[in-house]
Amino acid sequence: MKKSMLIKGSILGGLAVVLGAFGAHALKEVLSPEQLASFETGVRYQMYHALVLIILFLISLKINHAFFNRAAQFVFWGVILFSGSIYLLTLKNILEIEILRLAGPITPIGGSLIIVGWLFILIGGLKIKLPKQN
Repeated sequence: MKKSMLIKGSILGGLAVVLGAFGAHALKEVLSPEQLASFETGVRYQMYHALVLIILFLISLKINHAFFNRAAQFVFWGVILFSGSIYLLTLKNILEIEILRLAGPITPIGGSLIIVGWLFILIGGLKIKLPKQN
């Protein structure tokens, strides 16, 4: 599980950079300001949570706790659903695939999974025992 946190975080982070550049350059001319802002929200959340996965990987090197492993799973799938559905909704008119409008209900499910991931981080943090400082 540890290694997959790093790999998933790296992939999400790299894709966030690519998608951010794509949005800033290629989509700037074809999306409305509201659509572009929505796309950028997806990219921003993806990058934030890519960094969270990498931090969870670093934590897991010292503290192997099931709550952090679960957090990583929830965060990863939450980002896939949250940011992925935002990308699909934003690009549905460009791609001319009307069925993509059905991705709308997926966004809050992804957001909820991310929140659950953060709750697992909180619980894991509360459960770890740190050595006493002098």
